Amino acid sequence: MNNNVFSLKKVFLLIIVTIAGVLWSVIFHQPLVVGFIPGFLLLVFLAKAKHLSSRQILKISLRGVYKTRIVILILFLVSFLLPSWYLSGTIDQMVKVALHFILPEYFISITFMIAMIFSMLLGTTVGTLSAIGIPILSTAMVLNLPADIVAGALISGALVGDRTSPFSSAHQLLAHTIEVPVKQQWGAMLLTTMIAVAISIGFYGTADILTDGLIRNVEPIIWEELTLVKFIPPIILVVLVLFRVSIVYSFASSILAASLISIYNGVSFTEIITAFWNGIEGLGGGFVHMYELLLFLALAGAYNGLIEEMNVIQPYLDKWLQDSQSLTGDTMKTLSATLIISLIAANQTLPIILTGRSFLPHWSNKYGKEELSRVMGDTTMLFPGMIPWSVLTIMCSTIVGIPLIEYLPYAIFLWILPLLTILISLVKHSRSGNKAAAA
Repeated sequence: MNNNVFSLKKVFLLIIVTIAGVLWSVIFHQPLVVGFIPGFLLLVFLAKAKHLSSRQILKISLRGVYKTRIVILILFLVSFLLPSWYLSGTIDQMVKVALHFILPEYFISITFMIAMIFSMLLGTTVGTLSAIGIPILSTAMVLNLPADIVAGALISGALVGDRTSPFSSAHQLLAHTIEVPVKQQWGAMLLTTMIAVAISIGFYGTADILTDGLIRNVEPIIWEELTLVKFIPPIILVVLVLFRVSIVYSFASSILAASLISIYNGVSFTEIITAFWNGIEGLGGGFVHMYELLLFLALAGAYNGLIEEMNVIQPYLDKWLQDSQSLTGDTMKTLSATLIISLIAANQTLPIILTGRSFLPHWSNKYGKEELSRVMGDTTMLFPGMIPWSVLTIMCSTIVGIPLIEYLPYAIFLWILPLLTILISLVKHSRSGNKAAAA
């Protein structure tokens, strides 16, 4: 299929229809799967125009859905996690402990640092937000702190590890794609990571100062009311993820443990099933609120499968760098290309693979693989966390229960890094120009 290159007009049409559809869904609060259908149908039409049979299109689409099965399973289980933890008393108990140990006047900055530490150890955004996100946001509500700012701090901290931790599958995929050892890649990202973390801590410290007057006094903890049993579900989740057990099995084990504790405490099986289906009023969760997202993820998987199999975008990425002249220009081109791919791919994997494979030869020859690692680490790894219909964003916003548009202004780690990587490329380009002039 590689010799059947799509015309630029068709590629632009596909991008416009896909983005317009999902934007319509976001703006008018309609299911994402509905807004994504026009783009998918257009892609199917283009595939038919390339003489692919309906059977081939179906087969490729199903392969794409199969690749997203883990994400679909995770979100399916996430819909049960909050209800099970609520019924078992786990959330209530974790909130009481958090209120005792976390200083309210530093709550937002401590939230960022706790999420960052957890994510560096676990290497997963989903595991981090599931383990600490629910109790921390519940604690913030008790303290009367703005949920959108706390969610921004949580997700910023969780994305530190997702992007940077050597245990992160996305970090490993980037290293493999651009053929850089993980240790070397970590070093290439270190400077922008340290600056972004420092800026984030300063930002959340300022937020703590500005929200100090909002904090509500709470009653002191009564230790006799706490039981170790109610800590079992989150302990199981964290321990299994730390030991690199599949996140699906980790979630299922935690939900099962919480359900058994609920039954032991007198909650009926019918009540558990009802909570799993409808969620918890005021907190969220429940399959009825999740199935539309699951359908969207399946359709996005089929779409990505067709995009990758038919080589829709890559030929134009290959041509784009032929007239590049500077590190700054190449940084901007890489950033723009990976943003466009992220907008239409709706996941983290395809932008990493397509951008990495297409741009690697050029960057290797001109600047070195480590420079590409830095630029992609600061852009490709984070853009999927800022696009409303991206799988990563959907998982984050679903777990914390707050829409992207509300927490993104406060998720400073996500959007400060692309700016930093452009600035560093400018500085390096300027220095290389000065050296050339001096020589």
